Amino acid sequence: MLNIKRTFWGALILLTVLWLVAEPLVFWPANFFALRASMVQYSGVIAMACMCVAMILALRPRWPESWLGGLDKMYRLHKWFGIAGLVMAVIHWLWVKGPKWAVGFGWLVRPAHGPRFIPGSHAPEFFTTLRGPAGDLGEWAFYAAALLIVLALVQHFPYRLFYKTHRLLAVAYVALAFHAVVLMKFSYWTSPVGLVMALLLAYGALAAVIVLLRRVGANRQVEGRIASIQYYAGVRALETQIDVPRGWPGHKPGQFAFATSDASEGAHPYTIASSWNEDKPRITFITKELGDHTRRLRTMLRVGQVMKIEGPYGCFTFDDDCSRQIWIGGGIGITPFIARMKHIALGPDGSLSGPRAQEIELFHTTADYDEEAMSKLRADARASHVRLHVLLDASHGRLSGERIRALVPDWPKASIWFCGPSSFGEALRRDFAAHGFSVTQRFHQELFAMR
Repeated sequence: MLNIKRTFWGALILLTVLWLVAEPLVFWPANFFALRASMVQYSGVIAMACMCVAMILALRPRWPESWLGGLDKMYRLHKWFGIAGLVMAVIHWLWVKGPKWAVGFGWLVRPAHGPRFIPGSHAPEFFTTLRGPAGDLGEWAFYAAALLIVLALVQHFPYRLFYKTHRLLAVAYVALAFHAVVLMKFSYWTSPVGLVMALLLAYGALAAVIVLLRRVGANRQVEGRIASIQYYAGVRALETQIDVPRGWPGHKPGQFAFATSDASEGAHPYTIASSWNEDKPRITFITKELGDHTRRLRTMLRVGQVMKIEGPYGCFTFDDDCSRQIWIGGGIGITPFIARMKHIALGPDGSLSGPRAQEIELFHTTADYDEEAMSKLRADARASHVRLHVLLDASHGRLSGERIRALVPDWPKASIWFCGPSSFGEALRRDFAAHGFSVTQRFHQELFAMR
């Protein structure tokens, strides 16, 4: 989380500084309308830059994943930039429209316009002829983008509709990019902020084309075939094993992949619940019935069905040098820990009962119970020498930091790996931070919310 906060605020501060270099007189405006002209430019630059970065992150690029802490963190950053872009776009719209309304009500007097371009400079004159169309197109694109972003933030908006409508933001982006190129102050283009904006706009336009052509992650996709399906009624979870004989690069325990079983529904992210074995190239997903799509999977999927798998992604891979690890899996958040236990049980040479490299305590808190699923979990824990603590919400109450510290006396020396409801994870993070635990270095949380 720290790196994505640094990236978000660092980008906004850097763009602001670069804009101030290009617009040093903003602190000494001649009048209100001079200030308004500067604020229109500033808000437009920041809004468009945020939208560019959000569009680029929508491609799921590999290069920033390790720095940001995984694709789950990248999607959180994508969301922040999208919201920031919307907020700044609204501010930009108000700076454009507000003074016009004030003039119409007689509260302000519009000053006489000076020349809109430098005589003899053909590029500004050409841009001036496009100002009207660019302004109108940008306004309507802003309304469309605002509606689409708000819909994306409504969690109850069905995923299958979100998948279809969110892609339309690429169309709105292209229109807004045209608006920005034409209406951004021409002198900016030869300044550092103009060079940065040119790069962002070009990369963002390429990203928009890739999104519209449905080619996001295309070079990381393979076709697999469902080998087996098992449903655990007690926990309302479906275990699906998929053979991926060609092209899958392998994965680390704790990583996830996007799976597409229905093209109209789009790709859904699922944590991989199996270790990787090149001799038996198979991956396992465990999905809990949490929404319309996951509830339909049990009737939609069948053995032998072809599925498209994209990945792997994520940095929730248990890599650290601590002698002890504390794992916390809330509900279906137990999935990455199952994969890690299977990996540990195989050992470095692929044989069963591999040696223990760390002392591991696994806390699994759940509201549901299925004896068959729990028996498999206990067997995985025994094979990997992991100490398992199962807590049922109804009988054991909510898992707390105090309970964990009581059961693991040397917790200050451990690292904590959490996967589950984000509010639960944040509560535990704050609790351990209050007790002097270095949460920035040793509290690892999967932010498995892709919208």
